[in-house]
Amino acid sequence: MTSADFDELMETVVRGFEIGGVLILAVGSVAAFVVAALSYRHVGWMGAYEQARRNVGRAILLGLEFLIIADIVMTITVDPTLESAAALGLIVLVRTFLSFSLEIELEGSLPWRRGSPAPPER
Repeated sequence: MTSADFDELMETVVRGFEIGGVLILAVGSVAAFVVAALSYRHVGWMGAYEQARRNVGRAILLGLEFLIIADIVMTITVDPTLESAAALGLIVLVRTFLSFSLEIELEGSLPWRRGSPAPPER
């Protein structure tokens, strides 16, 4: 396998992760709204809203993870320069901040403040 073949293969892999990330964002968001609309009758307006909000947030988190994977693969395989590594670092930093913010928004607390399961009673 030549270097050009390898680069082409990695660009295809990256493109696949990018398409997957966008599909997760789009399909996940639409599915979240459809599920919320269908559950409106049973859980009411606020319940449907909260359900849609949680599910859209989950779709965004998963989509961002796929897009981060694409950026990492692109940087370490196709364009391994100091400039692309710095750009990757900035992109990952921004996306990690977004993911962290969404996680807090969805769960309502900081990850390290969430209660651990109660110890079993004796």
